[in-house]
Amino acid sequence: MSKSLVRPVAIKLDIATHDRLKRLAEAQHRTPHWLMRQAIEEYVEREERRDALRRDALAAWEHYQATGLHLTKTETDEWLTRLQSDPQAEPPECHR
Repeated sequence: MSKSLVRPVAIKLDIATHDRLKRLAEAQHRTPHWLMRQAIEEYVEREERRDALRRDALAAWEHYQATGLHLTKTETDEWLTRLQSDPQAEPPECHR
């Protein structure tokens, strides 16, 4: 990672959390800094995936409201069952 791409950030932790972080870092042979960076990176990635899922769900809902196209639970369950034995199984046609 290039120094020009890194921006220092300060974070204030209560003493108990800081002590726990230090103990965990020592146990994992890492620095507290490394653990904090890892935790923040994992959090940001998880929240980005969650936000993308939310946006996809809203787009799917808007599409359904506009078109009425859907699958029933039974149709979906049958397709998911086929996917277990054939990962390339095509989904059924959506209908009104």
